[in-house]
Amino acid sequence: MASLAAHLLNPVLRYQVKRKLSGTADPETVRRAFKSPMPVPRGVLYTEALVGGVPGEWVEPAVGARPAMTVLYLHGGAYLVCSAETHRPITGALARRGVRVFAANYRLAPEHRYPAAVDDGLAAYRGLLEQGVMPQRLAIAGDSAGGGLALAVLLAAKEAGLPMPARAVLFSPWTDLAGTGASAIENEGRDPMIIGSKIAEGAKLYLGEADPRTPHASPLYGDLAGLPPLMIHVGANEVLRDDSVRLDEKARAAGVVSLLRIWPVVAHVWPMFHSFVPEGRQTLDDSAAFIRGAAR
Repeated sequence: MASLAAHLLNPVLRYQVKRKLSGTADPETVRRAFKSPMPVPRGVLYTEALVGGVPGEWVEPAVGARPAMTVLYLHGGAYLVCSAETHRPITGALARRGVRVFAANYRLAPEHRYPAAVDDGLAAYRGLLEQGVMPQRLAIAGDSAGGGLALAVLLAAKEAGLPMPARAVLFSPWTDLAGTGASAIENEGRDPMIIGSKIAEGAKLYLGEADPRTPHASPLYGDLAGLPPLMIHVGANEVLRDDSVRLDEKARAAGVVSLLRIWPVVAHVWPMFHSFVPEGRQTLDDSAAFIRGAAR
């Protein structure tokens, strides 16, 4: 059963976010819709850093020994907005749960279109390996566009002959920039944040003239064989629900271990709201445990 907080959050997001996105899909409209700051977890150190030439920040527990697992985190925001700093509610919460996070500030569209984000994500991943992070002690994670980007980085890393990380965690991942999932239509009225009919239109701001079905942009269309175990979280009412459902089906068919959890009622990337939505805390608990489990 969904929490009261999850139910109450949805009309707030419908007013503050979806209403602003209902007009023309342009970068400034999207940026205004997602500019409200969220509470940042305490007891965490945030340190600016450069990994593989990509700027970002290390997010680590303020006390205690260095965690065994390192996570490359790629933030969401439709490839247009947000940053490592805006996503501290998630990265800080993961650090409090016993992992070390490098949150990358990859280049954003429309100033830097596809494949700039993939290039930066791969450079950060390669940089962590070159710094001595062992692949069996490394995970990759992301939300929304960052979840799709995490998968794209895995595909690019596999093609480059780099070792795979131990685990991957995805929150409401955007895996199909063509917007062909049935949930884009079915959940149009239920999703309090994202407008299903505008997915393909919004994707053009990132893709430019690139094919929305190219695997490094839409990893749903890629060869998933050889990817590490996946944990995928998505809301039942999201327009992007089927981006996760189809990803899980395709991953399993390719022999990849995939753990899909579909949560009722919750909004897109609800772990961002974990300070008052208990489902967010549970999702982060489960995800951190999944990542830490690779070190055992």
